[in-house]
Amino acid sequence: AAREPDRLAFMMLATGESVSVGALEARANQGAHVIRSHGVREGDHIAVLMENRREFLEICFAADRAGIYYTTISTHLSADEVDYIVRDCGAQLVIVSETYAPLVGDLPAGCQMLVLGTSWDEAAAAMPTTPVPDERQGLDMLYSSGTTGRPKGIKWPLTGDAPGGHTMLIDLLTSLFGYDYDTRYLCPAPLYHAAPLRHPMVTIKMGGAVFIMDKFDARGALQAIEVERITHSQWVPTMFVRMLRLPDDERAAFDVSSMTMAVHAAAPCPVDVKRQMIAWWGEIVHEYYSGTENNGFTALGTAEWLEHPGSVGLPKLGTLHICGEDGEELPAGAEGEIYFENGHQFAYHNDPAKTAECTNARGWTTLGDIGRVDEDGYLYLTARKSFLIISGGVNIYPQETEDVLLSHPLVLDAAVFGAPNADFGEEVKAGVQLVPSAVVSPALEAQLIAHCRARLSVIKCQRSVEFRADLPRSPTGKLYKRKLRDEYWARNSSA
Repeated sequence: AAREPDRLAFMMLATGESVSVGALEARANQGAHVIRSHGVREGDHIAVLMENRREFLEICFAADRAGIYYTTISTHLSADEVDYIVRDCGAQLVIVSETYAPLVGDLPAGCQMLVLGTSWDEAAAAMPTTPVPDERQGLDMLYSSGTTGRPKGIKWPLTGDAPGGHTMLIDLLTSLFGYDYDTRYLCPAPLYHAAPLRHPMVTIKMGGAVFIMDKFDARGALQAIEVERITHSQWVPTMFVRMLRLPDDERAAFDVSSMTMAVHAAAPCPVDVKRQMIAWWGEIVHEYYSGTENNGFTALGTAEWLEHPGSVGLPKLGTLHICGEDGEELPAGAEGEIYFENGHQFAYHNDPAKTAECTNARGWTTLGDIGRVDEDGYLYLTARKSFLIISGGVNIYPQETEDVLLSHPLVLDAAVFGAPNADFGEEVKAGVQLVPSAVVSPALEAQLIAHCRARLSVIKCQRSVEFRADLPRSPTGKLYKRKLRDEYWARNSSA
């Protein structure tokens, strides 16, 4: 900021607003002063609730240098869910946009609210643009997506260091994905999620520029790559599917040759979908597996993936272990729960029981995912433990079936879950979202069932299909399968 104040830090693509590093420095300092003026001190907590907009990153950078925890809240939550997070994280200050202010109800004692466009703007404008005298490195404390229950706050220990130095995230992400001074990074996802927040902040800290969409759409993303000469981008598999479903001539019309790194994560990517992306974008597609917890991290590039198709990579943070139900480590090829040893330290806020539950006797931690490693040590994901279908005593992991369904040209999205069955306890059920041109019919349902049976054993295939206008996914691609499953079971148990 001192050397090149006019250099671009980030741009909001929907509005065209550009923020220079000099402006970001000034506004982050003003924000830190506002935070201090409301009694928030080192180690305290604030919450942020807003759509993708200019002030979002400015406020996060302010918190990042005030030595505090900041929780960014999903705009897709209900008022009750927002209230739960505000109270659970112990926020002393809630900063919210006018659009989402109605979601914030009665605040707990000691908590205040500032609204963009009014009270926040007035408070920030009155503050100096120089740093607060007691600057310290802050941290995000983000909440899990709540796919298996109430969301959990994921807390890392504060370092007490001065801001602006190397952190675990900076070292990890720059070494793997090359975020640097020349990076032009496209963020097509909501900033309130872990990767869409952390990767842009690391890019800006390394001197790169970030281009932020207000929300993802396939054509808009491809246009942004061409117009802004994007070099780095991050995606989830559902975004890949939507871009691939565009007409061939339309996809070919966009110039994506500026990209040198396309990263994807958040959900398993069907092998066929990834092969199509590599054929289209070239050998620039990189993948990683981790969680908001960052208790471990695996990654691999295109060449490695082509030799180990379906893998999510080798360990880059922590030592990888696959364990059986008895807690013992399993050999290569055997499926079990994924654990990491010596990963990043974390705890679930206000939930020591949950923290203990994900930690085994050796001190290794798990996110509840099931997978296996091959003879070369590459990790393959099978499913979330909580998504397991047990039919007649047989364990069925739905990811494989979902991947096969997504390979059908008329399927835009798919979710496979266990439905009630009087004889077997559960049977395999598929929820399917079709491409706009497709027409729902019994014949199409039979076609999709036959499509799966031609590629998988019958036990893994859906017995029936429920066609839906859309499936419950977060904007970052996480499938809220529990909501779909619970809705279906409730509907059928009351029928």
